[in-house]
Amino acid sequence: MRIYFDNAATTPLDAEVLNAMMPYLTTHFGNPSSIYSYGRETRLAVEMARKTVAKILGANPGEIFFTSGGTESTNMALCAAISDLGCERIITSPLEHHATLHTVEHLHKQKNIELEFVKVLPNGHIDLNDLERLLSSSKKKTLVTLMHANNEIGNITDINAVGELCRKYGAVFNCDTVQTVGHFPFNLHATPVDFINGAAHKFHGPKGVGIIYISEKNKIHPFIQGGSQERNMRAGTENIYGIVGFAKALELAIKNYEKDKAYISDLKNYMLQKLKENIKDVSFNGDVKGCSLYTVLSANFPKTEKSELILFNLDINNICASGGSACTSGANVGSHVIAALKPDADFVTVRFSFSKNNTKEEVDRVVEKLKEII
Repeated sequence: MRIYFDNAATTPLDAEVLNAMMPYLTTHFGNPSSIYSYGRETRLAVEMARKTVAKILGANPGEIFFTSGGTESTNMALCAAISDLGCERIITSPLEHHATLHTVEHLHKQKNIELEFVKVLPNGHIDLNDLERLLSSSKKKTLVTLMHANNEIGNITDINAVGELCRKYGAVFNCDTVQTVGHFPFNLHATPVDFINGAAHKFHGPKGVGIIYISEKNKIHPFIQGGSQERNMRAGTENIYGIVGFAKALELAIKNYEKDKAYISDLKNYMLQKLKENIKDVSFNGDVKGCSLYTVLSANFPKTEKSELILFNLDINNICASGGSACTSGANVGSHVIAALKPDADFVTVRFSFSKNNTKEEVDRVVEKLKEII
């Protein structure tokens, strides 16, 4: 039996979500742009899903747009901030997901946009004093783009504090919330943020569907041309079953939030303690016992001939974990997040990430295997 400890990469589809999607994979197959009954059925499903998502996130339905996932939503927000909102400067951090880092680097090179990186504290949190220094140092309209929870080390950024600084200096604030939508309660109308994103597969929904929240105060142009879908903002026939699945998965995630958070937090802390007790010189990344996402634990193991092949050895023992984010684990490169935090580190890092489906028995088995491997 396989043990899956890589839920920050993706999560298994919930059975209730699949059940909600099935009619739109079978009998309700109409194109939502069609005016007859088949089309009206699927158009209604899309708009009901939009209303559900908006209500849960504390937004208006007109501020929620469905996309293919977090990467598209990030690209859409960043490009719109430059092209439509007049930003001439970007502030971000070296710890961002590559969906952000590669996009801001592209905008820097292709559009001659000024690019600056905020300092990061030793525990992995953003240095808010340095962020204010950067914001106050230029009169150029600035885009600040920072993630809510880091996908590799789990640190949570105080987005209210960041948003208030952005308001103080007239900056646009995009927040990558891919790891927190479905794992964290939001009230977007009470949060000083211009854009956020989400991806259903991070909280037991389907892959290939996401959202972007665009504050109603921001008027932007379509990201994809060619049709009037998503109120003229994203051309292309809608992913009906994915959209229905997104809404259902988010509904279930928020309904069970307190229970699931308590259970998964206990699991994370249990593994933290078991690793300390059983693995000599183990260490951890980020603000593990402080402001950290309850689903993610990033552990460092002493580098030896055995531990350098730790992910391979875990895999052949039917244990799934990650050396960093899933988007880079297939490449022969180290984690840019760990490199930014600990550039001289001589250890091997493994990210374990948990869901409601994991158990303490699985933790025990993984720790025992790690003892054997290391």
